[in-house]
Amino acid sequence: MTYRDVATKQVLIWALTAVAARMPVAMTPLALVFLVRERPGGYTLGATLAAAYVLGEIIGAPVLGMRLDPARGRRHLVVGLAGGALGFTGLGIFADSHPVVLGAFAFLAGAAPSAAAGGQRALLTSLVPERAVAQALSAESMLMSGVWAVSPVAVAGLALAVAPRVPLLLAAACMASSIAGHWLLPAGWAGEQDGGTGRVRTRVLLHAWPVYVTGAASITLLGLTELTLPALLEQRGIGVGWSGPMLAGMAVGAGLGAFLYGLRSWPGRLRSRSAVLISGMAVFVALVALIPGAAGITVALVLAGVLQSGALITRNLSLREALPQSALAAGYSVLYAAAGAGYAVTGSLAGGLLQVVAPSTAVLAGVSLTLLLTVLGWWGEARRDVSGAPGDLAVGLAGGAEGAPIAGGRDPECRL
Repeated sequence: MTYRDVATKQVLIWALTAVAARMPVAMTPLALVFLVRERPGGYTLGATLAAAYVLGEIIGAPVLGMRLDPARGRRHLVVGLAGGALGFTGLGIFADSHPVVLGAFAFLAGAAPSAAAGGQRALLTSLVPERAVAQALSAESMLMSGVWAVSPVAVAGLALAVAPRVPLLLAAACMASSIAGHWLLPAGWAGEQDGGTGRVRTRVLLHAWPVYVTGAASITLLGLTELTLPALLEQRGIGVGWSGPMLAGMAVGAGLGAFLYGLRSWPGRLRSRSAVLISGMAVFVALVALIPGAAGITVALVLAGVLQSGALITRNLSLREALPQSALAAGYSVLYAAAGAGYAVTGSLAGGLLQVVAPSTAVLAGVSLTLLLTVLGWWGEARRDVSGAPGDLAVGLAGGAEGAPIAGGRDPECRL
């Protein structure tokens, strides 16, 4: 198990295409704040626009992801990315418009390309041998860690040095360029043609609910850290300006963790491995709330990042065990939506708690919620494996005929 199988021309083209498609996602929340911050109540409006964007992602990812056709996935992805580029262009050009207009463009920018991450991940895993899937997912995690580390710096620099609308116009250009990249990649990815109904497909996707729960748990910790760190630093008497470098260090740690995860195979079941990694991350985030010094907080954040990337990779691998190949792109999209929902819930929880308790207490409350979600997800996966639910579901979908279980990667009637 090495990274050699991932180092191909097709994967390189995929990497450039994925960066162009996902850089706007990392840029948008902060870019929206800078876009309207000089208006009356600008920060509140910026947060509202960011919420509209995230809501578009949460709604669009499962709805559009369920309609991805493995054989003609490129067509769906290109249309979605074009819609996203249009939304970002509208935000940049009509920056002085009424908030309702900006909210509509923000929702479009979030919803239209929301299935792209799931489709691109399914495409990536079809470009490498089965033995190199873990390495491919690790490489993707490293790539995205770099994107998330660079994006806030780029947004702040362009918005302050050039103009507030420039980051959103750059996001539109990036997303448009990713469309061109997809024409250099295969038209689809591995998976049988879906001939089933939306109802059946929903049942199959819901079979993997424990994976979505634990995926949301890991992102809950990330959102909790990002949203409460400035207030926590102020509580500790540390300059809030250090929050940027500290979060960048967490992103660097995530890239390192992804690299280390892909170097070898790891013992234990995926569900147990994921529970250990998320619990370890929760411990380090709890230490962030308890450590008084800036150096200790930075170290804890970096170590939390190292574990977080491994947890996210195990969630993607678990999804491959729980769903047939033809449903993976949709499953990845639902996981993406679950992560967005987890981030949104964290924002609401942190905002409410910071009004009544100290930042450190808010962090510890969020950690407790994460651990509760982790236990729930682990229990759900263990119960599913023991009960043989995948096979039962496959039989039910086949009308009583015997066939390979869903977890084996194939549906008897090829309906997915």
